[in-house]
Amino acid sequence: MNLQEHHYAARVRWTGNLGTGTSGYRAYSRDHEVEVEGPGLLPGTADPTFHGVTDRWNPEQLLLAAVAQCHMLSYLHVAVNAGVVVTGYRDTATGTMRLNRDGSGEFTGIVLHPVVELQDASQSGLADSLHAEANRLCFIARSLNFPVHHEPTAGPGPG
Repeated sequence: MNLQEHHYAARVRWTGNLGTGTSGYRAYSRDHEVEVEGPGLLPGTADPTFHGVTDRWNPEQLLLAAVAQCHMLSYLHVAVNAGVVVTGYRDTATGTMRLNRDGSGEFTGIVLHPVVELQDASQSGLADSLHAEANRLCFIARSLNFPVHHEPTAGPGPG
């Protein structure tokens, strides 16, 4: 039973018609716009491997960013509940996508590498252990059909 439902809306509009539409595989751009109320337009494209460009976001990057953001926000929440004062947080997330012979593909895993700065360095072990609870609570990670792993580092913040 859902206690609450939250609904989200996004508009996606292809902007890559170069004049002949999809008359050929290389005849069109993969450029598009993603728009949501509030922040506005996000320029999108395909991964460069699939004829996208590097100065726009692709869906694979957005998925990876969503997982990393969600984990960070969940982690900060569980840190507060555990009495762990986080003074800094950064992550370099990595993801692996496998392409199949039939042209399909799927992500097979994501690894988050959060570096957490703590007010009290003696809580490093506790701080590292909180990533499991953050993963359990993260809405995005819970929605995936592949594992999200964590390789955290916790310690004191800069002097």
